[in-house]
Amino acid sequence: MQNKMDADEILRKYSKKIESEIQNEEIDTRNFSREFVQFKKDLMPSLSRYERWCNSLGNLFTIRPSKKDREKIQRQIEIAHLNVTPSQVMVLGVLAFIVSFFAGLLITFAIYLINGSFSLMFLFLTLIAGMFLFYYLYSAPGRIANLWRLKASSQMVPCILYIVAYMKHTSNLERAVSFAAQHLQPPLSLDFRKIFWDVETGKYSTIKESLDAYLETWRDYSIEFIESFHLIESSLYEPLEERRVAVLERALQVILDGVYEKMLKYTHDVRSPLTNLYMLGIVLPTLGLALIPLASTLLGGIFQWYHVFVLFNLIIPFFVFYLTSEIMLKRPGGYGEADLLELNPLYHEYKSSKPYVLAGIICLPILLLGFLPFIFQYTPLPAWFGMQNDYSFAQLGLSFFGDAKIFDFKEVNGSFVGPFGLVAVLLSLLVPLSIALFFSISYRMKTRELIKARDSSKQLEDEFASSLFQLGNRIGDGMPAEIAFARVAESSRGLVTENFFRTVNTNIQQMGMGLEQAIFNPRRGAIIYYPSALISISMKILVESVKKGLQVAARSLMSISEYIKNIHKINERLRDLLAEVVSDMKSNMTFLAPLLAGIVVGLATMITIILSKLQTMISGFGGEGFASAGTISQLLQIFNIDAMIPPYFLQISVGIYIIEVVFILTSTLVTVDSGEDKLKETNEVGKNLGMGMLLYLVTSLIAIIALSLLAMIALSGMNA
Repeated sequence: MQNKMDADEILRKYSKKIESEIQNEEIDTRNFSREFVQFKKDLMPSLSRYERWCNSLGNLFTIRPSKKDREKIQRQIEIAHLNVTPSQVMVLGVLAFIVSFFAGLLITFAIYLINGSFSLMFLFLTLIAGMFLFYYLYSAPGRIANLWRLKASSQMVPCILYIVAYMKHTSNLERAVSFAAQHLQPPLSLDFRKIFWDVETGKYSTIKESLDAYLETWRDYSIEFIESFHLIESSLYEPLEERRVAVLERALQVILDGVYEKMLKYTHDVRSPLTNLYMLGIVLPTLGLALIPLASTLLGGIFQWYHVFVLFNLIIPFFVFYLTSEIMLKRPGGYGEADLLELNPLYHEYKSSKPYVLAGIICLPILLLGFLPFIFQYTPLPAWFGMQNDYSFAQLGLSFFGDAKIFDFKEVNGSFVGPFGLVAVLLSLLVPLSIALFFSISYRMKTRELIKARDSSKQLEDEFASSLFQLGNRIGDGMPAEIAFARVAESSRGLVTENFFRTVNTNIQQMGMGLEQAIFNPRRGAIIYYPSALISISMKILVESVKKGLQVAARSLMSISEYIKNIHKINERLRDLLAEVVSDMKSNMTFLAPLLAGIVVGLATMITIILSKLQTMISGFGGEGFASAGTISQLLQIFNIDAMIPPYFLQISVGIYIIEVVFILTSTLVTVDSGEDKLKETNEVGKNLGMGMLLYLVTSLIAIIALSLLAMIALSGMNA
């Protein structure tokens, strides 16, 4: 009994001693449960909104999906971390379709009772809108899950890097996973927190069991991520240190090679869908625009301007959006930006509404100038200043255009149609210009400083690999880490990293701080001036490994330096692979599509001018001038200018369509190139809108003026 008491005392004594020696290495996971819930609430508000809809409206009745659909939706729900059921998802989609369809039906009958016209077109559009709502809400879990995977998978390589680097000096899987969970950015860090959450709630008994269950969710999406983790787990059973380290290094190489191979395949597979997207979503609709003026006259006014608006600004963009969604769904993970926008210190600038206000002040006068024909025609403003509602070119001293009106509204059955005038078409260019300028100015203002900060961090990270290698060499030579920072600062003169190492050295030498405080002090630490996740993690690993000895710290730093170089090489190769695809998309979006649309708008304007002039000539002759050619006279009477869609509305519809195309294709382009990256997407939309709309406006202006003059010259010869 006494021996047993002595043994217990010895165990307690040495347990306390061991705990005191390794207490700095311990990572607290007790708050992961609370952090998981709070994290999800703070950073995923859009998901919570969808959950509220499903949990309220989705419980009105029950729909049991087929077994195949139920399993598919349930898997998507689990990946997206949604607290809903497949039945609720299905009910929400069906309910949205029913409500929208019956609302449209009631509005259609109300219009019929008021003015006696039954609009089948409106009813058809209501049906299309209901189908779109059903598709959008029913597919929301899959779409959210895909966005989650894109965000999470962009952090896979850093995740494996952090775990491997940590386990090189501390062979403990639980601590390595918790270290990654604390230092990775969402949403992968949220997934890792959930691993601990599942253990604490009793779903799994061990971290390894919970981790293996989580890895299964990636089996159909990123098998290399699973293989890397299995190698990391197997390193725990290696008896020799050299073999353990070799297995850990192999784990990182597996995920790097896997990402490269999948992106290589993706670059080949994505070419054909992108070509189809450009031809079916941009080229064919834009070419069909040239036929709309003729079609509207031949159909006797059945085809109106608002039909063109619905077709070009609602139906075709939805079709383009669907095609781009299919392209993005095929994108593999593991490559892309890993920074979370919400955690950026300058995020308040991105969320600020001030850029929208300033852009609105600039663009509102331009928009009003675009509506000037309607202001002259339908408001008393011209009369207040003693002006007419419309003027002819001859009154303005431009006799070449004859008696044609600058706005040219035509009276038909007591109401006005138009405008058909050349000046009205030119003024219509200001409407899409004002819209494009609004988004271009506001988006650039929102992202200017954030993009600068990101570019600065990237430059710092590019230089940091070599500086980290030097730091590892100095420490490996037996030099204390505090002194090694001063040596590296001297040898890094002229580089961005010089200031970082010099700041650490200053805090140590002049402020009397320890190594950890010199780097991570919340008020004076060097890391607050260099908000880079890679640098922060490298320094965290340095602080942890120094406690194990200088040689351990040196090996850790040199390993991280080597990994950074390898990741940089892989990223450069992937950029080379994607360069052709990305450049093709960008040229189509900012050059070919605006150029083609501008030329077609000019052709539509020319056709309108020709038909208007011919009708005026026919009515002027009263048909007598065509007595010997009655067939031609009857043929020309078919083309009734009053029933034609004004080129003013055609141009506005096409201009807005170009803006929508820029939004949709830019989002696709950024996702293909960098994964889910809101900051880059917003910044690129601002730049692409500026370039694309400028080219469209210049092309349209030249085409409208040149082709109109050509038509006038041809018709003046005919009139003579």
